[in-house]
Amino acid sequence: MAYLLALDQGTTSSRAIVFDLEGRPVAMAQEPFEQHFPRPGWVEHDPMEIWHTQLATARAALAQAGVRAGDLAAIGITNQRETVVLWERKSGRPVSRAIVWQDRRTADYTEKLRRDGHESAVQERTGLVLDPYFSASKLAWLLEDPGLRRRAEAGELAFGTVDSWLVWNLTGGRVHATDVSNASRTLLFNIHTASWDHKLLELFGVPAAVLPEVLPSVGLFGKTAAELLGAEVPIYSVLGDQQAALFGQACFEPGMAKNTYGTGAFLVMNTGAEARRGDGVLTTIAWKVGGEPVQYALEASIFVAGAAVQWIRDGLGLIENSADVEKLASSVADSEGVYFVPALTGLGSPYWDPYARGLLIGITRGTGRAHIARATLEAIALQTYDAVTAMEAGGVHLQTLRVDGGAAANDLLLQIQADLLGRVVERPAVTETTAQGAAMAAAVGAGLLDQETLARGWRAQRRFAPEKSYHERSRLIAGWHKAVERARGWAEEAME
Repeated sequence: MAYLLALDQGTTSSRAIVFDLEGRPVAMAQEPFEQHFPRPGWVEHDPMEIWHTQLATARAALAQAGVRAGDLAAIGITNQRETVVLWERKSGRPVSRAIVWQDRRTADYTEKLRRDGHESAVQERTGLVLDPYFSASKLAWLLEDPGLRRRAEAGELAFGTVDSWLVWNLTGGRVHATDVSNASRTLLFNIHTASWDHKLLELFGVPAAVLPEVLPSVGLFGKTAAELLGAEVPIYSVLGDQQAALFGQACFEPGMAKNTYGTGAFLVMNTGAEARRGDGVLTTIAWKVGGEPVQYALEASIFVAGAAVQWIRDGLGLIENSADVEKLASSVADSEGVYFVPALTGLGSPYWDPYARGLLIGITRGTGRAHIARATLEAIALQTYDAVTAMEAGGVHLQTLRVDGGAAANDLLLQIQADLLGRVVERPAVTETTAQGAAMAAAVGAGLLDQETLARGWRAQRRFAPEKSYHERSRLIAGWHKAVERARGWAEEAME
């Protein structure tokens, strides 16, 4: 029997999961790695530690499954996006620590580009906003070192997001490549031409000589060096983590979306072969399968989702464990007019308000712990409602919402979500959707499966159908928007 190996390189750990061709996990290994915070707002990783932990987990997962490298049909890679690695082509050694997607050291730099009037042109080409979140300003910061710039221009250095770094090491330095989904998160890639954009390279001062080749997300990237796993294994897919989850959820048609409820929430909707613009959400590339057209998506970032539950647990002491929130919130029929705007780190999509702050409003003498717990779950679902509405402004109507992430185990949350959206919410039988997406994409690349088969094989563990009336839903949404308006701009006003 053939197996698939998914390498799931995340922000705090490296994981490897062996899947069978039915998409079932067979074995998994995971290793954390160190987070470096050299200054406030700076976040770094050691690229060699990323590589060593990823290789170790691959070997451990294979050993645990009793699978030899020769039994693997393909490897699929999924990764933390936007994080920047710069290394020497000759030696393969990094020239600095990796600058992580969370890093904010280039905030002044991107703010200056905005003030100078570049945001509109950048957004038109990339679908993104000028923000330190993305890769270009991080790379520009590294290249402020005159020695590194000179070497970069001479072609001695290689730049990549984490996927490129893994592909380089897995192939023994033979392949310097990325895929369209990761390239589309750099602020250097034109999502309409699917190529590096010379005007953007000029804007950020990035020499073309450092860039990886951009390949389809699903297709052959090269073979692993035989000594790493015991045999050469073809790498047949590379996908950024959110795109991999969309693939793993079999959201192959326009209007199909997935929402990952983690510490924050990432909502991604397939828009097909057309790059659409929503209202306060990002346009990005979903994937490219072989010679087929590029597929696009809309993406929303919700900063606080599961973290809201953590806050009422740790900050307020309302519950002992995060899982207790469902039982407590279920003990009341509704929140009785209480709203919680969890703008604990500002608001993300579609508001993008860094000055918003958390707000509990509508409290009366009758308000108890259960009402606040229910308002917390409603807040997670209401933020998702706002993100879906912003996406639908781009002309694609939500058909299906498939969910994953830790908070997707909460039945009450998913029922509230279905009620607010007026759409069915589906929770999959296999919850490892990111790694599964990388593995299944690799199977498609290897010619073992096709997307139609994957779509037919996707299974729901449970479906949540809307139960609330239009009136109840509208009243809850209207109150939420009043609460959000009161929370917005709060820190900015306090500083005046």
